[in-house]
Amino acid sequence: MCGIVAMFSQHGSVIAESLQAATRSLHHRGPDGQRYWIAPDCRVGLGHARLSIIDLTTGDQPIANEDETLRIIVNGEFYGYESIQKELEQGGHRLRTRSDSEIALHLYEDLGAHCLHRLRGEFALLLWDSANRTLFAARDRFGIKPLFYAFHEGTLYLASEVKALFAAGVPARWDTESVYHSGGIGGHQMRTLFEGICQVPPGHYMIATDRHVQLSQYWDFNYPRANDAQPHRSDAECAEEFRQTFEEAVRLRLRADVPVGCYLSGGIDSCAVLGLAARHHQGPVRAFTLTFDRPEYDEGEIAKEMAAKAEAEFFPIPIRQDDLADGFCDAILQSETLCVNAHGVAKFLLSRAVRKAGYKVVLTGEGSDEILGGYLHFRRDMAANNGNGTRPNVAAAVSQSAVFSRNGNGRDLDGVRRLLGFVPGWMETSFALSAKMHAVLSGEFLNSYAGHDGFRSFFNDIDVAGQLAGREPLNQSLYLWAKTRLPNYLLVLLGDRMEMGNSVEGRVPFLDHHVVEVMRSQPITQKIRGTTQKYVLRESARDVITETAYKRPKHPFLSPPAT
Repeated sequence: MCGIVAMFSQHGSVIAESLQAATRSLHHRGPDGQRYWIAPDCRVGLGHARLSIIDLTTGDQPIANEDETLRIIVNGEFYGYESIQKELEQGGHRLRTRSDSEIALHLYEDLGAHCLHRLRGEFALLLWDSANRTLFAARDRFGIKPLFYAFHEGTLYLASEVKALFAAGVPARWDTESVYHSGGIGGHQMRTLFEGICQVPPGHYMIATDRHVQLSQYWDFNYPRANDAQPHRSDAECAEEFRQTFEEAVRLRLRADVPVGCYLSGGIDSCAVLGLAARHHQGPVRAFTLTFDRPEYDEGEIAKEMAAKAEAEFFPIPIRQDDLADGFCDAILQSETLCVNAHGVAKFLLSRAVRKAGYKVVLTGEGSDEILGGYLHFRRDMAANNGNGTRPNVAAAVSQSAVFSRNGNGRDLDGVRRLLGFVPGWMETSFALSAKMHAVLSGEFLNSYAGHDGFRSFFNDIDVAGQLAGREPLNQSLYLWAKTRLPNYLLVLLGDRMEMGNSVEGRVPFLDHHVVEVMRSQPITQKIRGTTQKYVLRESARDVITETAYKRPKHPFLSPPAT
């Protein structure tokens, strides 16, 4: 895991000092070394701040191909890379390193943008193709790794964090409309809180040349239509399919040339990850658990019981309410987004303690709720199917402009209902949250965006006909959540930014795309059955978790308030 920066001047020259300043601003993402490369014509520059995890001695970046017409920098990890290395060498490629990052370079050389279909993992990458004068940028399927970009004075800037763009010279200004909408819908898959700064959306790549910049999608969830014929599978068959794929995802994420630990709470997600990791890890796994001085938030005893079952080394990290208050500003600085509670602060303090313990890599349980319907509001969405998927309310292939009011109050739930046939539970929750946030905003600010409908602008970028029409309401809700809350909240405030702020790489086996593709093909009753959520996970992991974790109802990660 690292920090990456690219600058592509379409008319002038890249300024070396700007490239270096941007890369230095990402030191927390890559404290083990920084390297830069600027093309002979000074039109392109690449910067890389390295957190060394695999191939500690020769894995520095940028990495060039054999004739140096391609150069790549990568933030992230590719899993199962050893077999691809062998395949590339058998095909005549000469690898300069044993790093997993280099496989993307040669796969691009052979396949172009189609190389992304061969990559398994969490990543953002930047590649300069000098023969075609093309800058190629890509982000993983779910947005686990961040990638931001901006245009300023004839130069395209890309970086792992917004602060690197500011350090390079991009002006720092609020996008106040985005701030307004972020309090409700939960963030746009492309916009940020900052004017002129965008995200490469999850599952997309960018091609930039002297003449144009184009974004294209290479992956989407593609949930099946409700009336599509599906082969009958028993519960046991579904559990076995999920177990095999998920266990492989966990096993692959244990690969590193440094120690690997696990985050552990009292929830079934992290318990399942630890239980499976313990089966494949050489020696006891160290399990890091936050403990709180307020018993209503503390899960220490449940986690300790799980660690004992997995024969793991239990490593409790006590956190007081004062610690949360003290760490709040640091967490906001790293997140670069709205921080409406102290949950991200707790994760920031957790990763800081992990780093102090000498660990650079941890496996986490994030993403389970997003693919298995683990939140309470998804149970409400399941109720739109009478709880069993027999009567779906399906999205209609109609014009969004026809369903959203032009005189809305910025939160047009009626328009959502007209478009989808129901209102996803999480959108109703977002509506209530935005009302609370609006209570602390000035009337002048609110009035300036009266009639700006966040739902309308959000759905303008959603392929309703292709991805929602005819799908089960639960899968529609999961899809829409994955386009907002997953990349803009969970993977930021409970993931990458809180971890990399302390030079820790978080690996997310639940968001392995093979696991996600298994779950999208299984009946929705494998996700939610009656009042039991994440049904297939409970059944498939029962032998590696405690009975307490198996029977315990869904309990989200919560921390005490910071004040």
